Amino acid sequence: MEIEPIGIIHSPFHQATETPIQPFCAVGSEATVEVFPAFAEGLEDLQGFERIWLLFWCHQACPSKLTVVPYRDTQPHGVFATRAPARPNPIGISAVRLLSVEKMLLRVAEIDILDGTPLVDIKPYVSEYDSYPAMNSGWLRTCPTMETSHRADNRFERNKPE
Repeated sequence: MEIEPIGIIHSPFHQATETPIQPFCAVGSEATVEVFPAFAEGLEDLQGFERIWLLFWCHQACPSKLTVVPYRDTQPHGVFATRAPARPNPIGISAVRLLSVEKMLLRVAEIDILDGTPLVDIKPYVSEYDSYPAMNSGWLRTCPTMETSHRADNRFERNKPE
């Protein structure tokens, strides 16, 4: 199996520490998504969607762990019950706000992705398909730091700053 990047994400965040941990924590942040020329035709008709899913490769994540202490908690959980980037296939997903489509460049807001991250795919966010607000959220319902922790620390960084 091979995954080919279709672009690169340019954001104001250069290391995981202090990066917003989800788009809802990233109000006020803006970025650009550069789509490589070979994939530009695929952007047709994307304008008009308020949000898009960006699928990306967490290229700066530390090696995979099957049990992690995720952001917003102090207890270990299986990696597949978290959104931690230290995964067997470090694929991230983020529902960002689409501001504009300008040829091969997307302007987006509410971004929680590191600068230089390889873009794997783009999909439109469709609220009728993608929103299940009354669903159970597992261990997150009882997480003690659920309301306070909105920025990443360095626990999953490949090259932790000194």
